[in-house]
Amino acid sequence: MITMFMSARWKLLLAGIALVLAASGLGQQAKAINVARTFNVNQYGAKGDGTTMNTVAIQRTINAAAKHGGTVVFPVGTYLTGSIFVKSGVTLRVDKGVTILGSQRIEDYPMMPTRIAGIEMSWPAALVNIYEQKNAGIQGEGTIDGDGKVFWDSYWTLRKAYEPRGLRWASDYDARRPRLVQVFNSSKVYVGGGLLLRRSGFWTLHICYSNDVTVSGVTIRNNEDGHGPSTDGIDIDSSQKILVQHADIDVNDDALCMKAGRDSDGLRVGRPTEDVIVRDSIVRAGAAGLTFGSETSGGFRNVEAYRITVMEKVPVGILFKSAHTRGGFGENLRLHDFTMVNTPVVLRITMNWNPSYSYAQIPPGITDIPSYWKILATPVPEEQGIAHFHDVRIWNIKATGAKTAFEVDGYKQAPLARFQLDNLDIQAKTGGHINDAKDWQFSNVFLKFAEGGAIELADELGVKGLPADAWLVKKIQPKADPVKKSFEQQDKG
Repeated sequence: MITMFMSARWKLLLAGIALVLAASGLGQQAKAINVARTFNVNQYGAKGDGTTMNTVAIQRTINAAAKHGGTVVFPVGTYLTGSIFVKSGVTLRVDKGVTILGSQRIEDYPMMPTRIAGIEMSWPAALVNIYEQKNAGIQGEGTIDGDGKVFWDSYWTLRKAYEPRGLRWASDYDARRPRLVQVFNSSKVYVGGGLLLRRSGFWTLHICYSNDVTVSGVTIRNNEDGHGPSTDGIDIDSSQKILVQHADIDVNDDALCMKAGRDSDGLRVGRPTEDVIVRDSIVRAGAAGLTFGSETSGGFRNVEAYRITVMEKVPVGILFKSAHTRGGFGENLRLHDFTMVNTPVVLRITMNWNPSYSYAQIPPGITDIPSYWKILATPVPEEQGIAHFHDVRIWNIKATGAKTAFEVDGYKQAPLARFQLDNLDIQAKTGGHINDAKDWQFSNVFLKFAEGGAIELADELGVKGLPADAWLVKKIQPKADPVKKSFEQQDKG
């Protein structure tokens, strides 16, 4: 069935992204980085005793290596540090037995221009940064440890105070927390080689405004010392020509996530995430196996994800999420060869995600208003605010032990268009529902619902190809207002 569906257009798209990636040399970035000379951090004053603050010494080593290109190395030990910045032509090598340990003082992470959760603003630098550089890398079998619980606790303290004031949406921007690794406005970057990334204070690996980046061989563990809020695994944000492979992820938010800006600021920037491959990875815990959004403003184009395993602690296998102020698009998305083991929901699409977070309104009486609050609260015209997802192909999906197969809700005025779903083998308790769909085509599907019933469709025109006993038309019931859900329920989608 797959061969029959492969039209000339799809073949050209697949060939095109392959040529782009081949031309950029993705997967070969490690070979391109200069490793001819090594620079030992101990020779520049660093001490791996777990207590000495090494920020200045490590940065001095990196700066020396950057003069002619080379590799920064660490003798076995634990190196406490604040933000460090890897320069062009430098590889930061974190070998087995080496831990780069993040400071718990937010003052050790300097404020810098960046993008956070979809808007451009000043924010603390990450623990390890590749910021406006090229031909740089972070690799090895050692550990980068954010020691982030102090930042998790500060977030929950602030959020507890903000929620009763109608400021849930501001919590994520006012609670400043360092990311673990930031790749910003950079090119020809390699991250991986067996790295363990753990206990990030905020997002773990954020790739923003960058191109020609390879992430290969990373293990991410953020559910140690508790469950860190907003501890995304790998966020690919308005970036191009990205390869992610051999990732093993256990986090407490989005695991493998495509982002492209939020609301008025994201629409102003207008930079898509495109020409991305994500493959050969496992998600053990997180908000979803693969996520698009909720920052959809710049759009997604030519993204392929395959050979992804999603485990039972992950509530959703494939998730699309946006809001009616986000705008943007998703097109030519190819998701295939997913294995989901006891993952509760196979496919969820929600275009009105988490209203208390998504829709910023500044309460009356507040006078000292940060500039980024004003940006977040800038109205978006209705015609620009709805994301348009179309030309999406999903195939070779095997899901066992699911609770629901489909939870699909878009907008009637902007239906989810031209989705092709082939070779699905889904065993779930219930079929769920598909609403606001146009030109959806199923083929070669095996659906087994333990509690009987069928997939509820809004009408029989928008969805074709399902087995006759697997669907029924049911009038859409008025949806419960998601604003009435608890904040915790809204966070979970």
